[in-house]
Amino acid sequence: MRNPFCSLRHTLGVSAAMLAFASAAFTAHAETRVTYKSASAGTAYYQMGVELSEAIRQGTDDAIILTLEESQGSVQNVMEVMARQGNYVFTTPPALIKQAMAGEGAFAKRKHPRFQQIRGLFPIPSITMHFVLAGDEGVTDISALEGKHLLIGRGSFGAREAARYLKLFGLEERVQVADAAIGSGPDALKNGQIDGFATAGSFPSPNVIETAASMPVTLISLTDEQIEQTGATRQTIPAGTYPGVEQDVATTSLPVIAYTTTAMDDDTAYTLTKTFWERRDAMAAEAAWWGSITPDMLNNMAGQLHPGALRYYEEAGFVVPDTLR
Repeated sequence: MRNPFCSLRHTLGVSAAMLAFASAAFTAHAETRVTYKSASAGTAYYQMGVELSEAIRQGTDDAIILTLEESQGSVQNVMEVMARQGNYVFTTPPALIKQAMAGEGAFAKRKHPRFQQIRGLFPIPSITMHFVLAGDEGVTDISALEGKHLLIGRGSFGAREAARYLKLFGLEERVQVADAAIGSGPDALKNGQIDGFATAGSFPSPNVIETAASMPVTLISLTDEQIEQTGATRQTIPAGTYPGVEQDVATTSLPVIAYTTTAMDDDTAYTLTKTFWERRDAMAAEAAWWGSITPDMLNNMAGQLHPGALRYYEEAGFVVPDTLR
């Protein structure tokens, strides 16, 4: 005769196994994975990706997991839209989105219909120009660069912008440009080998903080007319961002935006955007550069908002430009 208790144990064992399987399946279903591609490891923007990933994980109770991928730059990030499926988030200056959609610039020979499916989510810290001089004035104007020995680096956005500004404002022949990598700027300034350096990055910039912690520094502030001449986006570095700089600094920046595509569902885009803004202050408490993000930076966005992101902005009462709708 068959032992009824053995049959019961077998039934309970099968039920428990099925329950565990169902639970695991539900967990896997409930967890949304998003690929996030920004910059190469070791850069400030990769570190922002690490911080953003943790903020999204905490803010959604692990419902959305951002997986970071290294990138060789913004053009690559946009190019990958051609092949990426599902939840792909990437960062890039808005100007590249305009080029991709128009089939111009770097995308002239790589036109693709998927570029029309790119949609915006939220801004991240801009690449901000800093002109740093030795001295305790705190803030001065660009004429102070005349006769100075200035390090601007090589090949980077900051180096190209610095060289462009020197030419634009008639200082090209009046400034001695040092031939060295920008990473040596803080030490070279502290050692008196140069009078100043130009650098671009999110603020507070680590190399400016490093310099200002050991010696008095002065930042160049541009006039409204000069900013207009550059054709770049205006950026204010608030007073007190760096030691000894107790006035606002008017400078320029290259906006950077987190984008996705229409392949992302509305609820995921909504939750990502909502969690970003709700966790912004907590992120800024850990890393000051997130404090530079303001709602009016939506004005820098090119293309349209993802419908899910737009739903959050409308619920939260953000002023959304008509061009993004």
